[in-house]
Amino acid sequence: MGAPIVVVGAGLAGWTTVREFRKLDATTPVVVVTADSGDFYAKPSLSNAFAQKRLPAQLISTPAAKMVETLNVNLMPHTRVSSLDVGGKTLALQSAEGASSLAFSQLVLATGAQPIRAPMAGDAVDAVRVVNSLDDFAVFHAALRTDAAEGAEFIAKTIVLIGAGLIGCEFANDLLQAGHRVHVVDPSPRPLAALLPEAAALELQKALGDIGANWHFGTTVQAVDRDSEKSLRITLSDGSTLLADTVLSAIGLRADTAIAAAAGLACERGIVVDEQLQTSAPQVYALGDCAQYASAGQRTLPYVMPVMNAAKALAATLNGTPTALTFPLMPVSIKTPAWPIVVSAAHPSLAGSWVADALEPSGVWRFLDAAGTQRGFVLTAKHTAKRMELSKSTVL
Repeated sequence: MGAPIVVVGAGLAGWTTVREFRKLDATTPVVVVTADSGDFYAKPSLSNAFAQKRLPAQLISTPAAKMVETLNVNLMPHTRVSSLDVGGKTLALQSAEGASSLAFSQLVLATGAQPIRAPMAGDAVDAVRVVNSLDDFAVFHAALRTDAAEGAEFIAKTIVLIGAGLIGCEFANDLLQAGHRVHVVDPSPRPLAALLPEAAALELQKALGDIGANWHFGTTVQAVDRDSEKSLRITLSDGSTLLADTVLSAIGLRADTAIAAAAGLACERGIVVDEQLQTSAPQVYALGDCAQYASAGQRTLPYVMPVMNAAKALAATLNGTPTALTFPLMPVSIKTPAWPIVVSAAHPSLAGSWVADALEPSGVWRFLDAAGTQRGFVLTAKHTAKRMELSKSTVL
């Protein structure tokens, strides 16, 4: 029997690719290599778990052992890829058992993205948390535990959240709903400034402010120091200071291209892939947060729906039917229940402007290009129900 198909990464992109492939081929050997346990969970659930009082273990929807059994794969958990030899079609691996190598017939890179970390000073920089995985969430959750003993009185914690983008706003909403105190720091003038028209962003700002968000716009975190054994002192660039129990950084993600770049694959904002998701090397593919999609105008798309579409197309290609990826319109629902938002963003390079709806100026915005064609939209609050209606009138 020849070398297996190897998938590096056991997140949504990796496991969904395997699942779609198994619908087409039940027997070809597949190996999944992952630095974590391989348990399957929905990454978007990490930013709305506190309000639902869900423990880290409760976010796992399918344990790794069940994934292995159901999908007939060989899982290599807690194993890292040291290097990729494209010509030799082998991976160098490292685990607790030592170094090893693994040959592949076809390789799928689903390595995801890594949190961007802003430079800052202070003796407590190591206390700044990020949440980009279930393991990260478990550490952050432990830092906010409020039940020292069963039945103990709830103790609200104070969190300084760095970043007022999509993930930052979702975490702010979640933590506030869970009863914590939240300060949000961002150099922009308002939340989601790069994604929403100003009026929509101000609606969100007010809604989260109404449930307790303390906004600090036009400034950045300069230093994080220990003020006491349990408290942190955060110094902002405008000279003000905040005291908090913990700091969470949510300033964005950067595609994890380390393995691909070291192997000489073409990488820009992500691992460059063509319309069939092949990298610059034959039989080596990439998808998910690590990929820069030709089918999306050379963009990275760190959302769920692009992964689902890409995995289905890639599975067909892996099965011997080369399939070009075509993305449909994929509006994104932002998990801010204090002020629900649906966004269908136009390509960042597209010239145009946001125009408020004549009948619903405070809840519906259309992005119109120079020719007046609708290329995107934003819906807020009750108007999110118009998602399908606006999708039908939007041109990709």
